[in-house]
Amino acid sequence: MKMSFGKKLRECREAKGLSQNELAKKLDAHHSIIGRYERDEVKPTIDVLVKLANALNTTVGYLLGENKEAAILKDQTMLKRLNDIASFPDKDKEHILYTLDALIKNAKMNSL
Repeated sequence: MKMSFGKKLRECREAKGLSQNELAKKLDAHHSIIGRYERDEVKPTIDVLVKLANALNTTVGYLLGENKEAAILKDQTMLKRLNDIASFPDKDKEHILYTLDALIKNAKMNSL
């Protein structure tokens, strides 16, 4: 079952340890509007949605349910790297991704 915008917003706000009032202050808004968003009574404008995502260190796509990861590709440096890799010829891409997979596996094993 897909989580509603309001539930995702509340989940992100609570994960950041923010009250509705604290989040509202970050947006220069009244705290009651955050509650209305979380209860899915009203939807924010796109400008407010962007501010919410930034304040909660997540993405608009996550809040809207378009992706499952809260911070997917939020890191612009990582996004640039991935775009660079995507632009390479298939053979180069294959080698880079093979090496990257090995490094990720090694890092995961070392962090246990």
